[in-house]
Amino acid sequence: MEITEVRVFLKEEERLRAYVTVTFDNAFVVRNMKIVKVNDKLIISMPSRKMKDGSHKDIAHPINAEMRQKIEKAVMDAYEKELKNPHPVKPREVKSEYPGKEE
Repeated sequence: MEITEVRVFLKEEERLRAYVTVTFDNAFVVRNMKIVKVNDKLIISMPSRKMKDGSHKDIAHPINAEMRQKIEKAVMDAYEKELKNPHPVKPREVKSEYPGKEE
């Protein structure tokens, strides 16, 4: 499985540094990954949802160390590149899946 695209959306918050979208094999996308600063270290947080007990559970995550390292390297490389040359944020065009019902 190859990482074919990494998109970084910078944030200017104390802990949250960026949202990240990763595409695999030009066929599968994982959105809402985060780059978070914890104790002066940047970590990658996988997309998660809040459970009834208040804990968070990953929705998607790598299941072996090799894939985790591959994702972390690709994400951090893209983050560093974006920091050096940030892209302007463009308004997103939202298309409805129902013809004639643009949002």
